Amino acid sequence: MNVEFLGGTREIGRSAILVDDSLLLDYGMATGNPPSFPVGDPDPDAVVVSHGHLDHVGAVPSLLSGDARPPIHWTPPTRDLTRVLAEDTLKLRGGSYDCPFTHTEVKRMSQVSETHGYGETFTAAGYEVTFFDAGHIPGSAHVLVNDGETRLLYTGDFHTADTQLLSGTTARPDADIVITESTYSDVDHDPRGEVEKSFAESVRTTLWEGGTVVVPAFAIGRTQEMLMVCEAHDIDCYVDGMGQQVTEIARQYPEFVRDADALGRAKSNARFVTGRDGQRRRIADKNTVVVTTSGMLSGGPAMTYVPEIRANPTNKLAFTGYQVEGTPGRELLDRGRAEIDGRVMPVSAQVEAYDFSAHADRDGLLDFLDSYRDAEILVNHGDRCESFAEELRGEGFEASAPELGERITTT
Repeated sequence: MNVEFLGGTREIGRSAILVDDSLLLDYGMATGNPPSFPVGDPDPDAVVVSHGHLDHVGAVPSLLSGDARPPIHWTPPTRDLTRVLAEDTLKLRGGSYDCPFTHTEVKRMSQVSETHGYGETFTAAGYEVTFFDAGHIPGSAHVLVNDGETRLLYTGDFHTADTQLLSGTTARPDADIVITESTYSDVDHDPRGEVEKSFAESVRTTLWEGGTVVVPAFAIGRTQEMLMVCEAHDIDCYVDGMGQQVTEIARQYPEFVRDADALGRAKSNARFVTGRDGQRRRIADKNTVVVTTSGMLSGGPAMTYVPEIRANPTNKLAFTGYQVEGTPGRELLDRGRAEIDGRVMPVSAQVEAYDFSAHADRDGLLDFLDSYRDAEILVNHGDRCESFAEELRGEGFEASAPELGERITTT
């Protein structure tokens, strides 16, 4: 089996792995200005997608240009989330070099789409492929590829701990080769229950003092998690941005979430924001909580809420995810000011950060990989892939960190 790494190596973003020049696993983009895409020009016989985040699906429609029509295999939520992300990319970047596809390619996805549930084995480009629940976002999957001689497990992104939204992965299918993510290979997450309790107590304090709490959250996975946390702790809230649409998608597939009834209660507890007639500014003046995109303050309705609440030290910004270097969210955490919607703004409101990560931490990664001590481990999707591979070798694993464009022949 030949495995070629077209992206996602020693970095987070543009994940893309080509097996035997035939089967493509993911085809993402790395957000940035400008964004970057996988290297090479693959012409796969079939595509298998692990989950619906931009860094794994952002460039998928471009595979359908010209005469190319490879079938795309994914879970139903991943199919729907990919369309939402593609339409948003067209809205933001369509018609420019920063968007490698058009509305035509997005429409073609429905023509070649083939959906599968967890545990169902299907055929793609001549391989037997099976999805297993990865516990990352609704519909996320580990991908097991079997050519009859070699079993390749592509972990995608995964989480081993339970959250309000999802159960942690328990799948450990037999494999000869494991391509593993390593996002938090040097981080130990605090227990989720403690993080939730701390967040809820902080929010209640601000509300009691008469302030407004803005909760920047990623639209996919994180927004739904925060709505469920708010409902579980009896906190009323608003929800704004793309997260509203994603919440509706998640509710359509109850088998892909931990507790569909709890998600329904969370949706009912949250008031959806339309944004019409100055609604966002009125909400910002209320003694309330609003969960909104974007999670790193790089766009979305947050561009209205932050300027409205920033001057009052009673108000609060509560980040719920990692803030990438160079983003306004990171600038705000580090310096107390950030460029918001084209203006550099000092923020007097309180700024806090909570670790609601949907990725396995160091202990979770090691626990998962402990089932694969006899397999070859290929480390990707992280900022310290080489260091983590070296640490794994010190623990007795056969591990390496492929480079961008590297082609590995497995035995």
